[in-house]
Amino acid sequence: MSRPVIGLTTYAEEARFGLNDTFAAVLPFAYVQAVHNSGGRAVLITPDSPDVDALDGLDGIVFTGGSDVDPGLYGEEPHPTTQVKPERDAAEMLLLRAALAADLPTLAICRGMQLMTVAYGGRLHQHLPDVLGHDNHRPVSGPKFGFHRVDLAPASLGRRLLGESVEVNSFHHQGVADPGKLTATGWCPEDNLIEVVEDQSLRFAIGVQWHPEDTTDHRLFAALVGAASTN
Repeated sequence: MSRPVIGLTTYAEEARFGLNDTFAAVLPFAYVQAVHNSGGRAVLITPDSPDVDALDGLDGIVFTGGSDVDPGLYGEEPHPTTQVKPERDAAEMLLLRAALAADLPTLAICRGMQLMTVAYGGRLHQHLPDVLGHDNHRPVSGPKFGFHRVDLAPASLGRRLLGESVEVNSFHHQGVADPGKLTATGWCPEDNLIEVVEDQSLRFAIGVQWHPEDTTDHRLFAALVGAASTN
């Protein structure tokens, strides 16, 4: 039996291969491993030449982490700390809206959750330390990630998959201020920051603010692959 095919969005960045620098499509391999460990087959989607035909043949899709979402997409001027990739925003917004319209199983991670929020008419906090008074969600020194608990709402997809609460790893300085038409279903109890959003009218459409690919807890990926296997 063939594995469900899961698309992963990628970055277009300068990268080094051996002694040579080149412009490349790149993605942390942890995303690929998380899909494969969960029974899916990962394929990479580059941000160039955007078109909805990139979804052809996919059974599910992951919108991955990366640069800040352009605040112009929700009608705000950029904060001094905001760093954007407009080409990636445009390509992924096109794919995200098409995937959701087709009810393609969708998992949005970190930046992906923020992009999903904007697609549903929401808006973001551009720099969380200005709002929360701390940088726990993106440490400026010490461990790579910030670690905290997320509490999940009863009867939500997140609760069914992860339980009443889950310990997560985070690395972000933007966050969801208003989920728009999405339903917020998970929060950090330390500061009430939204950590999970869902479109509960679709089969599987969930965004999480942390990085499950960089952990041994791949339940979200397994659930995505499970949903994709019913296509």
